[in-house]
Order: sequence, then structure tokens, then C-alpha cells
Amino acid sequence: MDWDSVAAEDVIEALREVEWSTRPRSFAEFFSRFAFPRSFSKWTSRLKCNLYYYRTNYFILLILVLGLALITRPLAILGAPLTALSLAFLNDSFAATFNEKMVRTIRHFSPHLAAKMRPPHMPVIRGRSAVRKKVYVCGKPRLVFVLLGLTASFVLWFTSCGLLWVLYAFATALLMIILHASLRTPNLKARLNTFREEFRAVWRNYSEL
Repeated sequence: MDWDSVAAEDVIEALREVEWSTRPRSFAEFFSRFAFPRSFSKWTSRLKCNLYYYRTNYFILLILVLGLALITRPLAILGAPLTALSLAFLNDSFAATFNEKMVRTIRHFSPHLAAKMRPPHMPVIRGRSAVRKKVYVCGKPRLVFVLLGLTASFVLWFTSCGLLWVLYAFATALLMIILHASLRTPNLKARLNTFREEFRAVWRNYSEL
């Protein structure tokens, strides 16, 4: 895949729609080969490729750095997984899976409430939705849960007097991710895996027509 022709917006969109349930890459593969990029175009291409291919590893790295930085602040520790959950709702697959499991669980106790938590019906024209498909969580737009989760996290961090420390840890984690994605050379396995996921995405879109 020619990552030079892929815009940053396309990478963000792909990360939002791709499956995040895949297992993280092995430790040996994650830290196997490093080299400085030869040009700016090579650097941007490598950065986009690694951010997409090692997305699960980077997400785990972010949580670990935040957890280690906040180990002496119990309230801030609660804010870290809450932030991770809020950000995970931005992914279509995670939000849809979480909503489905919540609805199934609540259906055992209150079928009427579970019915209300179903997403509204979307009109379909010629096999496609009239508007872009929106993702709902427990009957509400997922943006509501994202904002509520981030607000609650901010309150926990502010109460623990560790807001600046959290920002410092978050910036450190982002710097580590950018450094790794910039120096880790893409291997053949990453390229083949990208092609395979592209085929699955195209096939899935074709089957929905």
C-alpha cells in the first residue's frame, strides 16, 4: 500500500472504523527493527503505517504510562480507564459491540427498557442509508457518552490535584508513540496485513449494497 497517497484524515477515519479487537503485536515484533527515515515523505508514510498497524499496542502503551504516572493518586487512577473507555466509544466497532452487550444484559431484567435503548430506525434508499449511519450507545448518540466520560475524568483528575501531572503523562505517552512510529521500520507482515484488512473492508462494503 502506498501510504504517501493516504491523507491524515483517511488514517483517522480508518482508525475510527477498523476493528480494535485484534490482539496486540508481540513484544519481539514491536521492538525488532528501528532506523531513521531517509526523507520527510518516508517519515510521514512510516508514521501513518505504524499508527494503523500497531494501534492496539499504542493504546495499551498509553494506558500503562497513565497508570504508572497516577499510581499514587487513586482518584486519578479511576479517571484513566474512564478516559480510555470514553475514547474507545469513538470507534464504531467498539461502540456497537458495547451497545449490543448492554442491551442484551438489560433485556434479562427489563425487556421494555431494553427496547427503548435500541437505536432509532434509519431510512434506507436503494440499499444504502439516506444519511450517514450514526452510532448509538444505549439509545443515545455516542458523543453523549464520550462527553460525559471525559467530563467525569476531568473532575476526578482535578479533585486529585493531579491534572497537570496527567497532562504531563499524556504528553509523554504521545511522544513515546510518535517516536516509535517514526523509527520502527514497517515490515512485510505489516504491509500484507494492511492489504488483507483493505480487502475485508471492501468486501464488507460490497456485501452491504
